Amino acid sequence: MFILSPTDYHVLRARKILEQGGIIIYPTDTLYGFGADIRNKKAIKKIFNLKGRKAKSPMAIVVSSLEEISQLAHVNEKQERFINAVLPGPFTILLRKKRRVSQLLTAGTDKVGIRFPDSNICQKISRNMPITTTSVNITGAEPILDSEKLVQIFGQKVDLILTGKKLSGRASMVIDLTKEPFKILRI
Repeated sequence: MFILSPTDYHVLRARKILEQGGIIIYPTDTLYGFGADIRNKKAIKKIFNLKGRKAKSPMAIVVSSLEEISQLAHVNEKQERFINAVLPGPFTILLRKKRRVSQLLTAGTDKVGIRFPDSNICQKISRNMPITTTSVNITGAEPILDSEKLVQIFGQKVDLILTGKKLSGRASMVIDLTKEPFKILRI
């Protein structure tokens, strides 16, 4: 199903699909993302297959608040000050993961990428239910920004596509906060 300009009803529908192990495509503040409940390994593996992505590549998590970050990762005072200064926004921050985060998402490392996008849709979908985020594309290809192309390529492969927001079209900046000095890995 394809939804242009999603309403709160569609957001609730997306959450229900995620709770049942489904896959959605949703707009962030930067690109469209593939979403799955981070606790559902089968759904996460489906996203890897949809993208043609190797399991050695980590996948980030979207949260809906700053408080949810500390539920998934270890955060010290300096990291917290930095996070409060830049989020919500077009950043992926790397932190040391907590045990509840699947190794499947982190490609076996102790780091987890976390996004808190400046997007009401993302915040509503992921409220108290962190979800995956990875750009909607086949690995190695450019991210898809056109809603018609999303439907054409992935319409029969996902359970719901939400569109309707103008995206920046640039991937999020990745900043590693796991050691000092903090380091920008992708601009």
